[in-house]
Amino acid sequence: MKILSILDKYIIKKFLGTYIFSIVLIISIAVVFDINEKLDKFLDKKAPLTAIIFDYYVNFVPYYTNLFSALFVFIAVIFFTSKLADNSEIIAMLSNGMSFKRLMKPYMISAGIIAVFSFVLSSFIIPPANVTRIKFQNKYVRDKSVEYASGIQLQVDKGVILYIERFDNKTKEGYNLSLDKIEDKELKSRLTAQRIKYDSAYHWELYNYKIRELEGMKEIISNGDKIDTTLNVVPSDFLISVNDFEQMTTPALYKYIQRQKDKGIATVGEVSITQFEIEFHKRFASVFSAFILTIIGASLSARKVKGGMGLNIGIGLGLSVSYIMFQTVSSSFAVSGTMPAWLAVWIPNLVFIAIAAYLYSRAPN
Repeated sequence: MKILSILDKYIIKKFLGTYIFSIVLIISIAVVFDINEKLDKFLDKKAPLTAIIFDYYVNFVPYYTNLFSALFVFIAVIFFTSKLADNSEIIAMLSNGMSFKRLMKPYMISAGIIAVFSFVLSSFIIPPANVTRIKFQNKYVRDKSVEYASGIQLQVDKGVILYIERFDNKTKEGYNLSLDKIEDKELKSRLTAQRIKYDSAYHWELYNYKIRELEGMKEIISNGDKIDTTLNVVPSDFLISVNDFEQMTTPALYKYIQRQKDKGIATVGEVSITQFEIEFHKRFASVFSAFILTIIGASLSARKVKGGMGLNIGIGLGLSVSYIMFQTVSSSFAVSGTMPAWLAVWIPNLVFIAIAAYLYSRAPN
C-alpha cells in the first residue's frame, strides 16, 4: 500500500513550490528595500562588499524568511488552493469520493515539513548566523551593543546579594561594589570595594575593599588594597542587548533564562528578561502555527467563489496580517507584566485554532 498517492505528491509539490516561490519573491523585494535604506550607511562607513554580501545579506535572508514563515505558509496555501478551486480541480477530487479530511493529508505533511524546517532553523542554524549579522550591523549600520550598566543588583548565590553602582565593559571595570550575605533575614557579612575588575571565568579583582563580619553583637572588620575573589556572575549577566536572544540556540536560551531567574534579574536597562522568554516560547508556537494556518488557508480557499482567487487571497492576507499583529500585541502585554510570556505567545494560536475549526467545519465535502 502506497503511503502517498500521485495526488498527494502533486499537492505537496504545489504547496512547497508555491511556499518557496513566495519566499523568493517577497524576500527579494525586502532585500532591495533594505539595500536602498542602508546604502548611505554602507558607503559612509566603507563597509566591504564581501562583508555586505556574506556577513549581512547571506544571514539576513534566512532570518527574515523564518521570521515571516507563517505569512509565507498562508500565502502559499491560499494561492495554490484558490487556483485548484478556480480550475475546478478540487470539485473533481471531491466528486470522485475523496473527503475534505482526506484531501488535508498532503497539506498536513507539507505543513509538517515546513514546521520542522522552521524549528531547526530558529533553534540551531539562525542564532549562530545572527551573531555575524548583528556584529556587522553594530559596526556598519547602528551599534546596539551594550557596553555600560548602572544600578546593577542581583543574587549571585542563595542569600548573597551583589550590587554594583556602574560597570564599563570596555575597561571591564566597575565601581562601588557591595556584596551582602543574608541568613534568616539577618545580615551576616558585607564586602565593599571602591573598584572592581573582571578577569575571566568568574574571577574578579577587588580594590580598596572592606569586609565586615557580624557575629551577634560582635563585628570583625578587615580591609586591604586588593583581593582576588570568585563570584558566580559574569558581565553578560547584566549587560543585556535587545539582540542577545536572537543569537542564542534554543537550549542556550533556556539555560540563560533559568540562570537570570535564579539571580533575580527581571529587567536591565530597557531590556526585560520576559523578551527572552517570549522568544523561547515563540520557537515552539511557530511549529503549531504552520498547521493552524494551513487548515485555515485550505478551508477558506477550497470553495470556488464568484470573486475568484483575488477574493480568497485578499481574505487570506487580512487574516495573516491580523495573526502577526495579534502576536505583537499579546507579546507587549507579557513585556508589561500583564500576563505570563507563555500565555501571551500561545493566545494567537488558541484564537486561530477556533477560527480553523469553524472554517474546517464549513469546508466543502
